[in-house]
Amino acid sequence: MIIDLISDTVTKPTEGMLESMMQAKVGDDVFNADPTVNALQEKMAKLFGMEAALFFPSGTMANQAAINIHTRPGDKLFCDKYAHVYNYEGGGAAFNSGVTCKLIDGKRGMFTADQLEYSVAGRSDIHVPNASLVCIENTTNKGGGACWQFSELEKIQKVATSNNLAFHLDGARLFNALVAKNENPVQYGKLFDTISICLSKGLGAPIGSVLLGSKEHISKALRVRKLFGGAMRQVGFLAAAGIYALDYHVDRLAEDHKKAKEIAAVLSAVSYVTKVAPVETNIVIFYVDSNIGDTNFILKMREKNILLTPMGEGRIRIVTHLNYTEQMHQKLLETLKNF
Repeated sequence: MIIDLISDTVTKPTEGMLESMMQAKVGDDVFNADPTVNALQEKMAKLFGMEAALFFPSGTMANQAAINIHTRPGDKLFCDKYAHVYNYEGGGAAFNSGVTCKLIDGKRGMFTADQLEYSVAGRSDIHVPNASLVCIENTTNKGGGACWQFSELEKIQKVATSNNLAFHLDGARLFNALVAKNENPVQYGKLFDTISICLSKGLGAPIGSVLLGSKEHISKALRVRKLFGGAMRQVGFLAAAGIYALDYHVDRLAEDHKKAKEIAAVLSAVSYVTKVAPVETNIVIFYVDSNIGDTNFILKMREKNILLTPMGEGRIRIVTHLNYTEQMHQKLLETLKNF
């Protein structure tokens, strides 16, 4: 039995999802003729109370398209130093859109409205990049699945609006936050100009993300998607998996969160772990004693068929997910206790 906790992207489609995919009605999506893709886009837009949506092959491409439509070459965007758009998208903001990132020193991937206001303030002349966009990530990957306080996001939105900055949400794991905080998608739809949602993480679809926004934004994003090579043909087979995930895999995210907290409790009780970050959703980040070392610990776990991933600076990450069963969970807890 392989216990793969590297990420929530490692999941396989369930039987129900596979059946839904095989029964999907498809067409050529480049010509807006795939009925299942259209249904997914309409479903997502309605769910968040936004005007339109567009299906993308990846979350990175959806984020990069959003950055592109909100900026011009030479502009800068504001994001936390832990942000996915800065750390894990291959320098795409610079490569694809000619945009630099102004990093904010937040806590666990989350900054405050006051910090943003301080970062925005200062000279505005030909010597400095034009400020055009604020990006936030909810939940924060590098911050250990942390959830932003919605009241703080409202304050940040006011700062963005008063400074003529667009507001984009990298919502790769937003549904984890919605379940953990008992929030409503429409709240977010009213707050942000654009939102990207991954279907292939906690929701368990094999591929795909959706970008939400106004009709004007999505019209621009359609062209950018083509430019980035993301236009697809009979992609309704994959869109069907997304629809199934939205219908059946949202509420069950609470199970992943429960297991993650139980793992954190065990890690906090063993002598070889020096620190465990707070756990709100499905990500656990922890540190082991320097005499063991993160690399050695990960290798020892691999010998026991337990797969973990390093996060740099001594951090180790565990991510619970749809295919992490109760049997696997009990085996992991036992292994951690007896290491």
